[in-house]
Amino acid sequence: MEKIEPQEHFEGNIEGGKTATSLENTNEEEFDHQRSKRLNRRLDYRILPLCGWLYLLNFLDRGNIGNAKVLNQETGDDLLHRTGMTANGYALTVTLFSVAYAVFEVPSNWIMKHYVRPSVWLATLLGCWGVLTMGFAGVQNYATVLALRLLIGVFEAGFFPGIVYVITIWYRHDERAVRIAFVIAFCNLAGAFGGAIGYGIGQINGAGGLQGFRWLFIVEGIITVLSVLPTLLILPDYPARAKFLSPDEKSFAEDRLKERGGGYNRDHATRKEILETFFGPRMLAHYCAYIANVVTQGSFTFFAPTIVTGLGYSSIQAQLLTVPPWVVGFVVALILSYSADYFNARGLHITIISIVGGLGWLTAGLLPSTSYVQRYGCLCMAAAGAFPAAPSMTNWVTCNTPSLLTIPFAIALHNSCAGLGQIIAQWIWKTDEATLGYPTGNFVCAACNFFVAIVALSLRLWYARMNKKGERDARGEKRIWAY
Repeated sequence: MEKIEPQEHFEGNIEGGKTATSLENTNEEEFDHQRSKRLNRRLDYRILPLCGWLYLLNFLDRGNIGNAKVLNQETGDDLLHRTGMTANGYALTVTLFSVAYAVFEVPSNWIMKHYVRPSVWLATLLGCWGVLTMGFAGVQNYATVLALRLLIGVFEAGFFPGIVYVITIWYRHDERAVRIAFVIAFCNLAGAFGGAIGYGIGQINGAGGLQGFRWLFIVEGIITVLSVLPTLLILPDYPARAKFLSPDEKSFAEDRLKERGGGYNRDHATRKEILETFFGPRMLAHYCAYIANVVTQGSFTFFAPTIVTGLGYSSIQAQLLTVPPWVVGFVVALILSYSADYFNARGLHITIISIVGGLGWLTAGLLPSTSYVQRYGCLCMAAAGAFPAAPSMTNWVTCNTPSLLTIPFAIALHNSCAGLGQIIAQWIWKTDEATLGYPTGNFVCAACNFFVAIVALSLRLWYARMNKKGERDARGEKRIWAY
């Protein structure tokens, strides 16, 4: 693997007589906000559309097994019938995928921080899972499905935390959430896009002697593999390597990140910093809240077609009817994340939107199973509380890590909790409850959303107390803790 050479500038180095601490004490008026905005516009054009597109592919290839599970099931041409997989076998398959997610995220970010440039590492992950996705077109038995899905989980695991780490390399602490939201919002588009693709491919079932679900994996896998080259050529690694910036712009891009964390730093954290990042009480509260939030996300990712089918629609109709809830999530995610950053009020925004989502799930569970239209409306309401909270939850962690040196590990550990949340989501949507409207799934998701709201509000009050007392971080440095 390519060993990354130390860069000329990075957080913590003395540059022009200023350190990260002195920069924090610099008069706010000395910072050139207009220049920073101009730089952000250039970065946004170069980074965000590409990262958004890549995360769309990441989510599309993660969730396509949910589409394949019910696609053309009326004719026995779905994934389960063709591979002899049971409903519990499907849940186990996705569970192992989630285990791989939880295990390999932290090592992936560690490799990217110390050994491989972001563009090269992310392109490698992209190409590997793209090829494996195409391999699904040839599956004939359950064992092959299990093995391929586990390997896809290994390569997909490091992708999203890697993208978030790239964003922290380039953007200031109060500029990240809306950009993380922009990227995450593409998972909502992926859900909508996946449903639309599933609907279209369901119409060509049997073409070329292949079932519809096989064409689904072929088409989506090819798109992923074709995106490897643009990732290598376009995605910028670090300011010091950015050919599109002048030397003066490179220095400015690095120096503006020294306040309150960010930028590229290969220094190693101390044992105390690592332990507090992994096991500190408030960090554990962040991780537990994210596990609960991902239970609702995982329900949409892997079971949206199943849930909609339970509303009385055919498998092909279900593919199309998964689109509106994802669109709702996309719009709400962008608005919520911009507002949370603008008002420095991530905790309150997470609390409110989680309550909205919880009420959606709760109402869906309480309504009669035959109230199809009303329950579909509740599904759209639940979508507003599932994905929109995630960007602010992720950025909140990057702003409040016990040490600025452990930001990439906190990102990876936080997102690895998604694997645990997805595991829970696999087992709450019980096949034998389809005629009852899936009460277990609805009530568990409602409880998870309300739990997130309680934890977010508690953390908001906790950080207010820390700021009032002037608590320092694990390195003994003065910090302003984000709300």
